[in-house]
Amino acid sequence: MAKLIVDGQEIEVPAEYTLLQACEAAGAEIPRFCFHERLSIAGNCRMCLVEVKGGPPKPTASCAMAVRDLRPGPKGEPPVVLTKSPMVKKAREGVMEFLLINHPLDCPICDQGGECDLQDQAMAYGADKNRYAENKRAVEDKYIGPLVKTVMNRCIHCTRCVRFTTEVAGVSDLGAIGRGEDMEITTYLEKAMSSELQGNVIDLCPVGALTSKPYEFHARPWELSKTESIDVMDAVGSAIRIDARGREVMRIMPRTNEAVNEEWISDKTRFVWDGLRTQRLDKPYLRVDGRLKAVGWQEAFAAIAAKVKAARPERIGAIAGDLAAVEELYALKDLIARLGSKNLDARQDGARIDPSLGRASYLFNPTIAGIEEADAILLVGTNPRKEAAVLNARIRKRWLRGTRVALIGEKVDLTYSYDYLGAGADTLADLAAGRGAFADVLKGAQKPIIIVGGGVYAREDGAALLSLAARAARDLGAVKDGWNGFGVLHNAASRVGALDLGFVPGEGGLDAAGMAAAGALDVLFLLGADEVTVAPGAFVVYQGSHGDRGAHRADVILPAAAYPERSGLYVNTEGRVQFANRAAFPPGEAREDWAILRALSEVLGVKLGYDSLAALRRTLTAAFPHFGAVDHIVPADPAAIALLAGKGGTPAKDAFVAPIADFYLTNPIARASAVMAQCSQLARGGLPLAAE
Repeated sequence: MAKLIVDGQEIEVPAEYTLLQACEAAGAEIPRFCFHERLSIAGNCRMCLVEVKGGPPKPTASCAMAVRDLRPGPKGEPPVVLTKSPMVKKAREGVMEFLLINHPLDCPICDQGGECDLQDQAMAYGADKNRYAENKRAVEDKYIGPLVKTVMNRCIHCTRCVRFTTEVAGVSDLGAIGRGEDMEITTYLEKAMSSELQGNVIDLCPVGALTSKPYEFHARPWELSKTESIDVMDAVGSAIRIDARGREVMRIMPRTNEAVNEEWISDKTRFVWDGLRTQRLDKPYLRVDGRLKAVGWQEAFAAIAAKVKAARPERIGAIAGDLAAVEELYALKDLIARLGSKNLDARQDGARIDPSLGRASYLFNPTIAGIEEADAILLVGTNPRKEAAVLNARIRKRWLRGTRVALIGEKVDLTYSYDYLGAGADTLADLAAGRGAFADVLKGAQKPIIIVGGGVYAREDGAALLSLAARAARDLGAVKDGWNGFGVLHNAASRVGALDLGFVPGEGGLDAAGMAAAGALDVLFLLGADEVTVAPGAFVVYQGSHGDRGAHRADVILPAAAYPERSGLYVNTEGRVQFANRAAFPPGEAREDWAILRALSEVLGVKLGYDSLAALRRTLTAAFPHFGAVDHIVPADPAAIALLAGKGGTPAKDAFVAPIADFYLTNPIARASAVMAQCSQLARGGLPLAAE
């Protein structure tokens, strides 16, 4: 630790702190444009100037000088730093004047207005008149894809976007050409950016040079109501803020959560909001003579009741989708149990996960933040860049610090280098037996992590493969006292919550594939289940928000709220219970899922025992207490991994295949989004990479 005096206040900070961090620790506000806590130091903008007594006879860039570089006073007294002296004020005003020489007066039509760092700092350090009569520099706007709009006349060359794409996203999409006034930020050949995290440059840009193309001219920040919520596009559970105007969601922004997503979100999370407006189900429908027609709720309920009462309990089943909150999963499970059936499943992808073994057998036990402690990482049957883009950035962050990464499965670009060990189960078996160089790496590591993805557990032999992976984790030292490095990476937001509830077939019950087979059931409830193809024969009741695959197959459609339109609990892949707030209201006659199930249960004669969401949550937490510990991870008993390892089985020889082929079209909301469709076409080569 080092002592220094900031504006007359003596503080003690780590010697590796920059002066900027030390000043902020002392409560001083330091303006900046190029400095960012999660990016390397560039020292471009010079806005963070401070005065150092005994240092250079000129202002010092506080972002680029470390506390350890300061000299003590002549009698050994702590160094003195001033942030409000006349020298500092004059220097910052001079820097601001230079920045505004070429900056256009676009504030009235700039989407960054109201959230612009340059606006804010110009209020504090800007002059009231311009001393420069020369023409402003003009820079041609660049095409960098369908998500980020560029107005490069506004660029102040802070290079935050360049450093983010290179360091965090791991793709060299952006860079600088030219020098001085001729410097430009560009993709060199004006190609679309290729990262799944590229939208984060919008938040990083301190001016209006990079803004959201889909949000362009839609709203001003002061018109929007801002609601803190949780993302459901994957199982990471990124913290988000949903901005709405009236009943309409206008944009989705990240919130800082160091334990989960830091301050990044994926492009699917950020730009999927336009899919909330299209293909929406806003009234009940009943199939009559082969065609769906709009009906009232009572008529729809009566048709369901007639079919349910005519069916035997073992001929009734339910499949839950990937976006369902815990409350509606619990209500549906309760309803099916009251109807006397054991046919229920939330594993649309056919995952062979058995929750009866214990939570540790299906959680990401090392936790997302725990990746930063790992000294060896093995990826098995997963492509985290597509399954969990934000988590992949965390792995890259650790890789940059020297942690070795290895992969068993498809050879893919993960934005970092890795040891490729092999394609399938044979390689995993050899590793579990301690053969191979990377087995020695795992054995010698203090905190190794083995990450198992959907390419393993969503196969016919998934149970045997999971058991083999658990055995590898146990025998190679990934599971030991004080450390559980066995991590299952889910890609569905509802999956861990459903497994916690036991939303799987009871004894003798059918799983999702069994229920979807021809002639298996008479009545099948689909709770937002759009990734499973139901064979002809069963009477299908679809409850969801969008006219997707499930609605096309349905005999009755019950319109439900989408995720920003309801309040609910989710459990992310590491077992963290999270609370999603309602930010808007559903269209037309659509209702929250739990309320639909509660009303339907009364018509079916098996009334559920809760009349409000609060009563449902009390019932839920009484049966499963850990759902009451919001934003906490209840550690799972690692004994479950030993049970899983002991299950055994004979895996097939097939190579592992990553479960997500198209990152942008994984759920009904994304498939309804025009922006996601454009990104998907671009990723598959269906659109030109470069601007025409």
